[in-house]
Amino acid sequence: MIDWYLEGVEFGNCSCDWCFPCEHKSLPSRSDCAGFEVVRIDRGHFGPINLGGLNMALLYSWPGPLLEGEGEIVPIIDARASAAQRSALASILLGGHTEEGMTHWWIFHALSKTVHAPICRAIEFEFDVEAETARVMIPEILEATGRPIMSRHVEAGHRVRIDIPRRVDFAVTGTLSGTVGTAAMELDLEDCFGQFSVLRHCGTGAVHRA
Repeated sequence: MIDWYLEGVEFGNCSCDWCFPCEHKSLPSRSDCAGFEVVRIDRGHFGPINLGGLNMALLYSWPGPLLEGEGEIVPIIDARASAAQRSALASILLGGHTEEGMTHWWIFHALSKTVHAPICRAIEFEFDVEAETARVMIPEILEATGRPIMSRHVEAGHRVRIDIPRRVDFAVTGTLSGTVGTAAMELDLEDCFGQFSVLRHCGTGAVHRA
């Protein structure tokens, strides 16, 4: 297994209600499960290949709860990547060189019936940690935004976070209200659950720090 490591910021949006209820009960908020995630890699490697400074994304959809399988995933690789970097990122996004079940990417791939070939595109990803806002633009693939969940009583956004120690994809995540404008895959996401987190992954799973 090739040694690899990624560290950066992740923003995602899925079809669940705010605060990710399908993590706490058996069924998602609606009958299906769909969404996306985009990752800005601040530093990382795949063997000797440097991955720092690149972006990657994944679109996903299941007709029912994720764990029932029959899903569809579309990996998207930063167009700035070299051929070697593209191969490395595609491998990571599809669960390659990863111990069984130790990253959500491995799980997504294992539970998908349709796995599309990686697509190379320019990935514009803007994220403001303090304002808790995000914007993603991938030409012909995805346009999405994230913002704080707004209070019904005052003109202010809520700062909500979810702590799940030893989870395979994050330990602490901030909750946003996410919206997808357009997407290559059918994603009906309007003010649905969004999240942002610091992502640290390697082939043996999420790297949790004290």
